Amino acid sequence: MQAHMRKIKKVLIANRGEIAVRIMRSCKEMRISTVAIFSEADRTAKHVWYADEAYCVGEAASKDSYLNIERIIDVAKKHNVDAVHPGYGFLSENSHFVQRCNEEGIIFIGPSAETMDMMGDKISARKHMIKADVPVVPGTEKGLNSVEEAIEVCNQIGYPVMLKASMGGGGKGIRLIQNETEVKDAYLNAKSESLSSFGDDTVYIEKFVEEPHHIEFQILGDNHGNVIHLCERECSIQRRNQKILEESPSPFITDELRKQMGEKAVMAAKAVNYSGAGTIEFLVDKHRNFYFLEMNTRLQVEHPITEEVLGIDLVKEQIKIADGMPLSHRQEDIVQRGHAIELRICAEDADMNFMPAPGLIKKNLEPTGIGVRIDSYAYEGYEIPIYYDPMISKLIVWATNRTYAIDRLHRVLEEYKITGVKTNINYLKRIIEVPDFVNGKYDTGFIGKHGEELQNKGSQTETEKENIAIIASYMDYIINLEENSSNDNNDNRPTNRWRNFGLHKGVLRI
Repeated sequence: MQAHMRKIKKVLIANRGEIAVRIMRSCKEMRISTVAIFSEADRTAKHVWYADEAYCVGEAASKDSYLNIERIIDVAKKHNVDAVHPGYGFLSENSHFVQRCNEEGIIFIGPSAETMDMMGDKISARKHMIKADVPVVPGTEKGLNSVEEAIEVCNQIGYPVMLKASMGGGGKGIRLIQNETEVKDAYLNAKSESLSSFGDDTVYIEKFVEEPHHIEFQILGDNHGNVIHLCERECSIQRRNQKILEESPSPFITDELRKQMGEKAVMAAKAVNYSGAGTIEFLVDKHRNFYFLEMNTRLQVEHPITEEVLGIDLVKEQIKIADGMPLSHRQEDIVQRGHAIELRICAEDADMNFMPAPGLIKKNLEPTGIGVRIDSYAYEGYEIPIYYDPMISKLIVWATNRTYAIDRLHRVLEEYKITGVKTNINYLKRIIEVPDFVNGKYDTGFIGKHGEELQNKGSQTETEKENIAIIASYMDYIINLEENSSNDNNDNRPTNRWRNFGLHKGVLRI
């Protein structure tokens, strides 16, 4: 059999932050050259100096840099790039970007523009799933034209309902409606948010699934008609429809349900001739009935937990598929091993309604050890800019079972120290201590149910604890100097500020 002649030898990563670094790592292992792009605000970012080449594409604002299609294409052409990897966010689901790459003879590492359009519009996606016999949540199959129509549809379906932006994502353009009095404000606000976020104000309505689990299935499809699923991820711990913690396998899904949902995920991908890595997202009710929610035609933020339980590098698979190779794995080869959990580490102030907290990182001590993975772009002395998403790293742990994985999480969260900026690390510590999480008895209402205990505003931050320790140690140092300068030569106390004073499980030892 003739060996495959690789076309992709140089890849431009059209993204920034931790995902850009993560993609470059896989490229380097494949002996593929990497090209970074950056904005003026990102000149000192990690992905810039980690890449083999790096080029500025504009000012700090995303629209002038990471969303500037023509400038990115120009860099790719000037520097003989074979392919572009979009990561997630920014241009990762922009079909026009895919078309421009195709026009310039540049391989886009992802699905076709046609598939992207088909599944990017949630109303269109619902229609295709119904045709493919994939169960969907009851709701409208076209956009709403007025408040009056919205009220009529809501009354027909029955409350509660979810009003959603057709082109939405990232939790934007979504409103929960409990009764008729809430319809008008929800309709107008969702349309406004959708227009400002996606340039399209089309909204539709779905029946609200009570006590739902947000379960997604990773799929891979090649250009030879092969599609497989890589099992599920549990993504139900969310705040304002934004995921905070994900795990695989799901503690809620049974083996039989996994088989059924996996088969439907493959059917969904085949129905749209999917090529590349993608995700079929489902809502699963408390009776384990499942419904298609949406398809993400890109790599997901939470992809590392799938990699950890399966031992498959999804970025390498994406590149191989885009290079024309058939899938490296068969469905019967896919077996979950152990348990993985991911936490999103963000520069934000949990005590101030999760306000982004950019600034200079003074200390960045990342945990290590067996079963620990950090996907990050942070380093000491780096100043997090104000212009982009506040997520600075992803903490992933793997262990032989869920109990051990949670034990490992406790350990690594105690080790993880970031100072200079506020982070959500303490908030995450509280999440994994809630009995409902420990017992795996949670759904998408977890944050709402435990909101007050998770806030715990009276607790000290890591920075405050460290400052107290430094002050106490310095006081001891001064006293030590004074006593050592006396005529008493029997005082042999050490002058190291951390030896007698330190932090142990958050408690200052004096």
